[in-house]
Amino acid sequence: MKLVVEVIDAHDLMPKDGEGSASTYVEVDFQNQLSKTKTIPKNLNPVWNQKLVFDLDETKSRYQQSIEVSVYNQKRSIPGRNFLGRVRIPCLNIVKKGEEVYQTFPLERKWFFSSVKGDIGLKIYITPESETKSPASPPSPPQPTDTSALNYLPPVNTCIAENTNLDCKTLAALPKAEAASVKTINAIATKSEKEISTLAVIENSTPVAVLESGGITSVKEPNEDRIYKHQVLQQPSMSRERRPQGVLHTMHSTSQPAHPSEEDDYALKDTNPQLGERWPAGGAYGGRGWMNAERYASTYDLVEQMSYLYVRVVKAKDLPPSAITGSCDPYVEVKLGNYKGRTKHFEKKMNPEWNQVFAFSKDRLQSSVLEVFVKDKEMVGRDDYLGRVVFDLNEIPTRVPPDSPLAPQWYRLEDRRGEGKVRGEIMLAVWMGTQADEAFPEAWHADASSVYGEGVLSIRSKVYVSPKLWYLRVNVIEAQDIVANDRSRIPEVFVKAQVGNQILKTKVNPSRTTNPLWNEDLVFVAAEPFEEQLLLTVEDRIHPTRDDVLGKISLPLNIFEKRLDHRPVHSRWFNLEKFGFGVLEADRRRELKFASRIHIRVCLEGGYHVLDESTMYISDQRPTARQLWKQPVGILEVGILSAQGLLPMKMKDGRGSTDAYCVAKYGQKWVRTRTILDTFNPKWNEQYTWEVYDPCTVITLGVFDNCHLGGSEKPNAPSAARDARIGKVRIRLSTLEAFRIYTHSYPLLVLHPNGVKKMGELQLAFRFTTLSLANMIYVYGHPLLPKMHYLHPFTVNQVDNLRYQAMSIVATRLGRAEPPLRKEVVEYMLDVDSHMWSMRRSKANFFRIMSLLSGMISMSRWFVDVCQWKNPITSVLVHILFLILIWYPELILPTLFLYMFLIGIWNYRFRPRHPPHMDTKLSWAEAVHPDELDEEFDTFPTSRPQDIVRMRYDRLRSVAGRIQTVVGDIATQGERLGSLLSWRDPRATSLFIMFCLCAAVVLYVTPFRVVALVAGLYYLRHPRFRSKLPSVPGNFFKRLPARTDSLL
Repeated sequence: MKLVVEVIDAHDLMPKDGEGSASTYVEVDFQNQLSKTKTIPKNLNPVWNQKLVFDLDETKSRYQQSIEVSVYNQKRSIPGRNFLGRVRIPCLNIVKKGEEVYQTFPLERKWFFSSVKGDIGLKIYITPESETKSPASPPSPPQPTDTSALNYLPPVNTCIAENTNLDCKTLAALPKAEAASVKTINAIATKSEKEISTLAVIENSTPVAVLESGGITSVKEPNEDRIYKHQVLQQPSMSRERRPQGVLHTMHSTSQPAHPSEEDDYALKDTNPQLGERWPAGGAYGGRGWMNAERYASTYDLVEQMSYLYVRVVKAKDLPPSAITGSCDPYVEVKLGNYKGRTKHFEKKMNPEWNQVFAFSKDRLQSSVLEVFVKDKEMVGRDDYLGRVVFDLNEIPTRVPPDSPLAPQWYRLEDRRGEGKVRGEIMLAVWMGTQADEAFPEAWHADASSVYGEGVLSIRSKVYVSPKLWYLRVNVIEAQDIVANDRSRIPEVFVKAQVGNQILKTKVNPSRTTNPLWNEDLVFVAAEPFEEQLLLTVEDRIHPTRDDVLGKISLPLNIFEKRLDHRPVHSRWFNLEKFGFGVLEADRRRELKFASRIHIRVCLEGGYHVLDESTMYISDQRPTARQLWKQPVGILEVGILSAQGLLPMKMKDGRGSTDAYCVAKYGQKWVRTRTILDTFNPKWNEQYTWEVYDPCTVITLGVFDNCHLGGSEKPNAPSAARDARIGKVRIRLSTLEAFRIYTHSYPLLVLHPNGVKKMGELQLAFRFTTLSLANMIYVYGHPLLPKMHYLHPFTVNQVDNLRYQAMSIVATRLGRAEPPLRKEVVEYMLDVDSHMWSMRRSKANFFRIMSLLSGMISMSRWFVDVCQWKNPITSVLVHILFLILIWYPELILPTLFLYMFLIGIWNYRFRPRHPPHMDTKLSWAEAVHPDELDEEFDTFPTSRPQDIVRMRYDRLRSVAGRIQTVVGDIATQGERLGSLLSWRDPRATSLFIMFCLCAAVVLYVTPFRVVALVAGLYYLRHPRFRSKLPSVPGNFFKRLPARTDSLL
């Protein structure tokens, strides 16, 4: 692999030649490889457009690698150079060739007193070695007589540059000893996959061996965006000791009353599952689950162990043909007690290959003998028996990952009675394992034997990745030579843009002209790979209900530039295709000498984060462009243990049944557990890991009932069954303590038209591990979203529309996966209906505001009591404190911050012991009116009868009338404040400005401490010196005029 650094240009550099300019060149240092560009004389905004190519050692972790780009001024009079600035770029987020974009970096200082300014534009990407141009090898120089000196010379690598006249020099990259070790690593990495334990990866990529002190230990993907299942990245500094059971890691369950109340039934419960204790060398920390030196290791310390008997049927050979047909249609039947698993059959094949795995739960074993039958499928009658292999379960070996997979062996087939061998052999592997086995996700499970067809795929556990979303900004500037279909009139032109199902229009040009001008921005959402095209049509508004198409053009999205910041993008002219020519007008095409043109500026915005979920429950805040990603600040591990007490969701054979599975979503990674059939207490015990880039994010977990076990219906058919929602849980990572294992049982609460209902409980175990405290502090001081959201923000309507479009694209793409993650699941996890009107939510938000204001109200009441001398001791103490602060005003701020510090220390005793969960009281779900719930579950537009809609509309009018009154009162007070100096009331304004003059004179001659002392003592005076009538300033303010008398 080669690393390409394309040096484009620089801007606003510091002059260093004494003449107000600089002769600049760029020097790039990557892993002791130095290369520089040509020198641009006398230019503070140089343009190089030069590529520098370096060797990339894939055996090294990119966390420690960085690229240093330095800009220098070449001295002309004397040899030497001046430092103009440098940039250090981590190799963590370098993209492949084809994904690179132009990116500007501000130049940084090398020393504290360096004078540096300006920025440099680069493109950085990785390309295969075969795609780089190798320079012609120079003729070999004559060999010296004494070659011993050459052993001390480092090897010299020639820098590859595509421009001519380049002053390009590359120093030694590696000593000879290291180069030899790298060759050895490459040789080892090319061994068979059986000798190297590979990791389960979502994306396909070339594996790279990771070199450690002990040699080749694992295979690591070079792309850090890979998502690993059941793995965790561990820093070398994070060494831990194994702690006793139940100490700081699991919270002991508390005894529940015999008849718990409804409030306790909705509460979060502590659990104490056996996490990792029974695993070999497992535990909370240490053992197999954790390894240092930046290694990805399999870890299952957050789930309970589940044992399975695995049978891998690989292939068979030399099977006997049928005496009637002369051929064989073989299949294998695996039998363990009453459980039978069956492979697919092959027609007329004597040496079939199945490579299929069967899994039998150890808790449900009904026999001590495992039988594997090979049979010949017959069209009529019973299938012929070809042979069998019998295993004693007491002699089956046990395998625990990360041990290598058990090698299959050939077994000779026996006759039905086991009295002798028959013709044919079968290759099998049988072992006892756990759910940590890599064969577990794809295995056929005995408890799912009733599922058939495509439904078998829908019950397996899967990991999904959301599509990469971009904002597409289309700036419609102008058009030229627009001719209406009716030549007798000047067109009223507007532009309609369409990307997939998204349609946006510009305003109709107000001036009737053939060269209209708009300069409007239209923003769309696009997903990689770009399947849709940008369709632009110029239309003429003939009638409010009729538009004529004057021209159109279709453009692929991959031709547009990707930008990472707010720099301008070059605009382009496109010729419009004439629209509407019929067969009879074929001759008129030749008469067209000029085509109408449209002027647009289009770019793909990589500096934004495409919002596909509500900002209140956001799980990812990274921008689209990977070059702008920061390093992860932590690791989130979630163990989905089980569910308890689920309610029946459908009827099966005359009784209630539930086929439950769990979905978790965080960032771009979605996980789906396998479906546990026909049980109200499913046990999954699956563990997943996410990289955390911001702790102020939320992970969402939902439980659903699988309604697609038959497999015959199409996923997007209108009559297809929908997976029913059972409940949802949200966990905010910022509320979690680092390195602590949380084990809780979350109530699954769902709001139905007849009220809130508990559907069961979901048992989870999760842990948030911080990788760097410095990075965590750095994150808390930076904006929540990428900077482009603040430099060029979208409007509220744009954010809502773009979020809905992004959600639709994600649901469509995930619905096309195999097996599909269905649309109703994605919509429920992304809270697609969170913006809909709800009287219940409005009440909940109102009381949330009132709870916030309650503290201020209580403080004001306490202060009124102090002023009223309800408690004389408190009032005297407040007077003393006030006099101290007046005498020493410099103590005000320190006292305030000290007071807040003491409050925080005091509240630490009462801190929450577990993360927050769904609160029915806060949601106003317990005392909600049935009609309000019916309104919340109503469709949009409404499907209710007319009288109900009229009643709800009148109720909404009454509520809006109260809000209108409150808003009017606020506006009135503001207008009164503005009328103090507006002379709407001449007498009031005259009195006020004379008061201001007198107050200014008094305050000029009176020290501020005296004024503050008098004002404070006057406000804190005893009730004996107070009047029950309103104060003079209040009376004066209420007499000021407002604009209410001008309202109709």
